[in-house]
Amino acid sequence: MKANVIDLLGNIVGEVDLPSVFEEDYRPDLIKRAVLASQANRLQPYGPHFYAGMNTSARSWGPGHGVSRVPRVLNGRRAAGIPMAVGGRRSHAPQPTADLTEKINIKEKRKAIRSAIAATAINELVSARGHRFSRELPIVVQSALEDLTKTAEVKSFLEAAGLWSDVVRAKLGKNVRAGKGKFRGRRYKNRKSILIVTGQDRGLGKASRNLPGVDFVTIEGLNAELLAPGTRGGRLTIWTESSLQRLSKISAKELV
Repeated sequence: MKANVIDLLGNIVGEVDLPSVFEEDYRPDLIKRAVLASQANRLQPYGPHFYAGMNTSARSWGPGHGVSRVPRVLNGRRAAGIPMAVGGRRSHAPQPTADLTEKINIKEKRKAIRSAIAATAINELVSARGHRFSRELPIVVQSALEDLTKTAEVKSFLEAAGLWSDVVRAKLGKNVRAGKGKFRGRRYKNRKSILIVTGQDRGLGKASRNLPGVDFVTIEGLNAELLAPGTRGGRLTIWTESSLQRLSKISAKELV
């Protein structure tokens, strides 16, 4: 299986043999499992203080007073310290000791990553995600791309390669989140655009990180969530020649 190689001006300058991983079967079920496990395993434990809602002088009056036996504050009759009282404890609060992790078999995880890599070369899957591009997939670029150190240079390359419209799509797709999450530090929902995969980082990561929706990763850092955001495979991905050379040499055990 071969792919065209383009230069920084977007011109085809040769061909390259693709690693065998690009012939992997598309397995959306495994990709979804791997992405959800990755998201669950980075959740931070949270929960209320052990005595939250219980810092009160409330005590029950007991029977014989013609009122319910709920705890009531001293020198008054207001209920406190119970779920139905204002400021009382929660009935079933989240527990900081809860195990929020999800397990996935290592072979399934590796196959999911290989499947997500192969999905980046399937036009139908990439288009179904909403990406805008005008090139044959997969997109392979000369290793000179890794030497770019300025955002303006990366933008010029994307424009020459016919991929800038996808970055614009991600920028215009930024929306205010529905629900209470907008008050909790996640006000906006951002779209994902291009993933740039290289053999090593010589400054391209810093140059591309300010572009809307663009992610950068070296071949050793590949994971299912980067390749399939939202559990959907087929992300628009740029591969450098050196990344494909490295991909063909590393073993399946290193794709974790």
